[in-house]
Amino acid sequence: MRQDRAFVGRQGELQVLADLVDGGDGCVGYLHGIAGIGKSVLLHRSLRLARNAGAGVLALDCRTVEPTERGVLQAAGGFRDVVALGAHLASLPSPTVLALDHCESLELTDDWLREELAAALPGGVTLLLAGRTAPPAGWFTVEGFHNLPIGPLDEADALRLLGRLGVPAGDAVRLNRVARGHPFALTLASAGMVEHPQMALEDAAMARVVDELARSYLDAADDPLTRHALEAASVVRRATGPVLSAMLPGVDGDAAVDRLLEQPLVAPCRDGLVVHEVVKNAIEEFLRGANPRRYLDYRRAAWRELRAEAREAPPHELRRYTADVLYLIDAPIVREAFFPGGALAMTVEPAAPGDAAAIHSISCRHDGVDAAALVTRWWEVAPTSFSVVRDRHGDLAGFSCLLDGGRAGTVPGDVVTASWVRHLRDHPLLRGERSLGFRRWLDGEQGESPCASQAASWLDVTRTCLALGPALRRCYAVVRDVGTYWPVVRELGFHRLPHGVVELDGARYSSVVLDFGPDSADGWLGSLLATQLGLGPGHVPDDTHELNVQGHLRVLTPLESGLVRHLDDRAGRIVSRPELLREVWGTEFTGGSNVVDAVVRTLRVKLGMRADVVETVRGAGYRLRADWRDQLS
Repeated sequence: MRQDRAFVGRQGELQVLADLVDGGDGCVGYLHGIAGIGKSVLLHRSLRLARNAGAGVLALDCRTVEPTERGVLQAAGGFRDVVALGAHLASLPSPTVLALDHCESLELTDDWLREELAAALPGGVTLLLAGRTAPPAGWFTVEGFHNLPIGPLDEADALRLLGRLGVPAGDAVRLNRVARGHPFALTLASAGMVEHPQMALEDAAMARVVDELARSYLDAADDPLTRHALEAASVVRRATGPVLSAMLPGVDGDAAVDRLLEQPLVAPCRDGLVVHEVVKNAIEEFLRGANPRRYLDYRRAAWRELRAEAREAPPHELRRYTADVLYLIDAPIVREAFFPGGALAMTVEPAAPGDAAAIHSISCRHDGVDAAALVTRWWEVAPTSFSVVRDRHGDLAGFSCLLDGGRAGTVPGDVVTASWVRHLRDHPLLRGERSLGFRRWLDGEQGESPCASQAASWLDVTRTCLALGPALRRCYAVVRDVGTYWPVVRELGFHRLPHGVVELDGARYSSVVLDFGPDSADGWLGSLLATQLGLGPGHVPDDTHELNVQGHLRVLTPLESGLVRHLDDRAGRIVSRPELLREVWGTEFTGGSNVVDAVVRTLRVKLGMRADVVETVRGAGYRLRADWRDQLS
């Protein structure tokens, strides 16, 4: 059967449903999740197992049922009332199941379903409902009610499903990075691979996922506001009222949040809302291709708002804002490194003395004897440099070690940190400047490989760098798996460390270094995003009138930005005041040339230490230095 082929995993959910059926006596189970997540497949597998075990089953597809009391009773067998339906169910083999699939179609009769139908069911009968939307609040007051949200498949089951769909094992992991365990998206991704053999694997998968998933969800939006709010929320990691207000000019962000929370594919979080991951990815990709200008505008507006909020955020909130800003970097390899599935469900906290055994065990499992011994030695001399990553159940999933660069030489014989000490000696920091060294991170199961705990550690280190403020100048890191991580760290601005390749236990460890520049980590991150958003050094977008000066955006007046653009078009050449008046001010009145001088003065104030890129040529006009962009970088 086709459904059998599409069903994998879900053993925990099947057991819960089996227990509900066996329990009977008025139990109600309410399965819910977004379209394509596998609710119907799970429900029908459960009903089939119940039948095989001898249970009586009456199942309705509510999409074919008139959404009235009469319609439900008629579809169930032509009964005159709930008492007659109850009597019929009591005559079936026990235990008995009444299943209503696609129950969102009966939204208008929800009160009747809950208050009359469920209440009239005889003992030994279980009511199972499955729908896209979460159960209305009234269901939680029903005795014996069980809320059963259905999420994506875990990675192992997602790979099994792709295998059944004929996807080679070597390609399955890559396809699941697109589909994120969403069963329907997995099916679409595998079809895309077949339909577009000439395309790169991920591109072929995304082409089909975007075409069907994104369009269907956007088309289902009830009105233009909901559609645009869904687009905007799919561009950011989490959406809040202020962020949506910034992204959607003229729109009440709190109202947009309320509108989105009515959508089954949107879930509230502690401080905002999130769009289901596979839907978010599909809509973002669709928007990137269909309307790149709007996609860019959304990201620019979100960055400005998040940057302003982060300046006022208390220290314990900084990790969240760090993640929000990093999410805006439009580089798939960086996104995958920082935001694999489940990363933000992890928590990072300082290691406690009781974590020593687990840290030592993980080190011994994934590193050689000498490398593990060095980690243990660092624990002995600098235990406060260690953090642990815990999963949603509180279990230790991994650890990391972040050293103060000034202590890099504390453990004699550590050839890794010795290369950092040598670089610091050859390239000394200025007085008051600091460095950090990301000595090791390991996941209990995956080791150094990309995974949720690795991403959580990276986010926490980035947060620490931002929290240190202007004192931090440099960060060192070391990896064994250079092939996997070099493209990521290169994208982030790291460089290979001279003499940084060393051997431990016959394995090569390679160190890299990131110089944040004079504006530290905040300037580095700002510059990274500014370049991506078309706000790089010296760029003045027509719509925002912002100039990037050494990683800091300066807001220009329309005349200041017009002046910069006109001088830039003629960089290295003298431009007269009359020409500026004519081309920028739109006037031929030469007697007012002092207004040009006034705007040049205010522009130079905003250029700060780089004000000299605008040169005054006595008696002739002004000239923008040909290398002005280099000077502002």
